[in-house]
Amino acid sequence: MRNFWHIVWTVLCKEVIENLRDRRTMFSAFLFVPLMGPLLFAGMTTFMVDRVVGEADERLRMPVIGAEHAPNLLQFANENGADVIAFTAGAEQARLAVREGREHFVLVIPDSFGDKLKAGEAAPVEIIWDSSNNKAQRHSSRARSLLNAYSSQLGALRLMARGIDPHVMETIDVRSIDIATPSGRALVLLGTLTYFLLFSLLMGGLYLAIDVTAGERERGSLESLLCLPVSRASLVLGKLCATALFMLMALALTLTALVVSMQFLPLEKLGMSSNFGPLVGLQIAAIMMPMSIFGAALLFCVGSFTRSYREAQTWLGAILAIPTLPILFAGMANVRPSTPLMAVPSLSQHLIATNLLRGDAVEPLHVLVSIISTLLVGGVLVWVATRLYQREKLLG
Repeated sequence: MRNFWHIVWTVLCKEVIENLRDRRTMFSAFLFVPLMGPLLFAGMTTFMVDRVVGEADERLRMPVIGAEHAPNLLQFANENGADVIAFTAGAEQARLAVREGREHFVLVIPDSFGDKLKAGEAAPVEIIWDSSNNKAQRHSSRARSLLNAYSSQLGALRLMARGIDPHVMETIDVRSIDIATPSGRALVLLGTLTYFLLFSLLMGGLYLAIDVTAGERERGSLESLLCLPVSRASLVLGKLCATALFMLMALALTLTALVVSMQFLPLEKLGMSSNFGPLVGLQIAAIMMPMSIFGAALLFCVGSFTRSYREAQTWLGAILAIPTLPILFAGMANVRPSTPLMAVPSLSQHLIATNLLRGDAVEPLHVLVSIISTLLVGGVLVWVATRLYQREKLLG
């Protein structure tokens, strides 16, 4: 048994050293995803927050056709954050301007606007906008809110002119109570981090898993390796441990980069905050660690069937979607943590990590079930990988 683990350690060190010498692989496994990914995430999130806050503070540009027909409406809009601009061209030119993106929307006030109001009827207005333009949606929504506010004000004045209290129309007083914490609200932006962490972990060992399976078979070194007077189980376990080690290194780099970058995100501008500090990072790392065994064994099993490096890249790239599918399902279905769900690898890690990011308490039973179930499934995959390497047709 001592000799068995000595062989495992020797194979592990050999694979780690050889992989560290491959600069191109190291660049792909540790620089592109674990380091560049968090930096890009932080940069994009900062840009999005600044843009949202900036657009909320800036005055709304409101191009209007027929401005002379509703001076009071436009004065109300001007007093409530809109810059009214006369659009002298016709409606067809307005549609063209919106379609080409030169204007986010154009407000059209018909000639009958004033007459309808005097008659106590609903005065029509038109907003020309493009629903396929995300930026235009925000501007047109602000314009629609201004028009609704002016409409409510006129409605109240009409009731008062008839001796009716405007509050008689308010049959239900709806009061919204938001119990979300600043950390909970931040999950709107940070909810994809667990998916990113899992993907980074798997990518950290992807190239090594390909190299020690299909790569060795393609180079012809696998036959001489299997002819050595050592058990194939020790060879497989050594390679699996090396793959899992690289996955953990990628996870550590990603978590470190995320913890550092989170300190610079201006989430407080949106009434949010992030508790993704060193302590939460360590807790998430502990939860994610069993996935390295599961991921390494899964990639190793698939790689043992492939006969070339390129074929392995194709298959293993597709296999990476398997552990991430439960996370996508949980996001769409708004799944909440429960003990039975903790038996599903990757999903349990996602749910626990989400609770940690939200600042909620984590059930110790959930953590225990998640770790044990992930290790059990990983152990089964390790056994399958060992059995696959016992086949004589492995070299065929």
